[in-house]
Amino acid sequence: MNKIERVLAVLEGRQPDRPPISFWHHFPLECAAGPAAVEAHVRHVERYDLDFLKIMDDNRYPRIGLPDEMVCQAADLECLTVFRGDEGTFGQQLELIGQLSKRYAGQMLMITTIFNAWTTLRLLMAPPAGKHGPPKLGGDVDPRDERMWQLLRQSPTALARALDTIATSLANFCVRCLAAGADGIFLSVRDDWVDTPENGLGNYDALVRPADLKILAGAERAVFNMLHVCGQAVNFSRFAEYPVHAVNWADRYAGPPLAAVATTMRPAICGGLDNLGTLTSGTPEDCQREVADAIRQVAPRPLIVAPGCTFDPDTVPAANLDAVRRAVEIGAGGI
Repeated sequence: MNKIERVLAVLEGRQPDRPPISFWHHFPLECAAGPAAVEAHVRHVERYDLDFLKIMDDNRYPRIGLPDEMVCQAADLECLTVFRGDEGTFGQQLELIGQLSKRYAGQMLMITTIFNAWTTLRLLMAPPAGKHGPPKLGGDVDPRDERMWQLLRQSPTALARALDTIATSLANFCVRCLAAGADGIFLSVRDDWVDTPENGLGNYDALVRPADLKILAGAERAVFNMLHVCGQAVNFSRFAEYPVHAVNWADRYAGPPLAAVATTMRPAICGGLDNLGTLTSGTPEDCQREVADAIRQVAPRPLIVAPGCTFDPDTVPAANLDAVRRAVEIGAGGI
């Protein structure tokens, strides 16, 4: 099988010749756009001979029209307008997709990263970030979350309208991503920022899920849409029936384990690697055993082997990534 056939087999519920594999990390800020971004993605894919490419989203949602390029108060939500999907940083991402498509069209499937409407608005609550890395679980409450929760309590109607505006813009962007050469999107969602003890349950389904579905509708003609459930899901089952081809989540440290959903989840399963633990602090042999264990957990279903989220290239040894890549050639029975 070639790389495209291998991934499509899993999406269709068939066992491929071996499990397809990919993993990803954020590149330096100087590699967010332009030729440097293209080269960074190509170098990563070819160094590890990955089966599909997750195009990183370091060209974030445009801040056009926002006072000081931020949402600081409820009144600023009214400054959000629907984008065509090619403005500002959207255009930079589309250029990156187009250049990568010229390189890999017909050779490998590519999915481009998109944060959902809640996460996008949360990012707009602060200045553009510097270095991007794996998400953090626990710890102190982020000021951006406090601002989002305040809007939820004090201006729920304005918040809902803003989420819909962002979702409409992202749906338009999705259409343009596919036209530029992407084979689908990698939609990142996170409900533990929304349904909190302070906010109560039900807000995600009422406010955010409709926006998620609107974004996915913009990518409905794609052949490979993946949902990434980030963080520690409050209600993982709500995502198990999203209209996507595959679901990815941190099964090792956030749960649920692969085995717990292998018989019930409709989309294909993508996961098995602990990006915060084994990849960072384990040995190559530990990494190989983790791949074998993941394959066994979902059997007889096929599996796309991948981490639960981004990894930190400054802390993950290349030898561990090489071991993971070798492990899929060996298979679960040979490790």
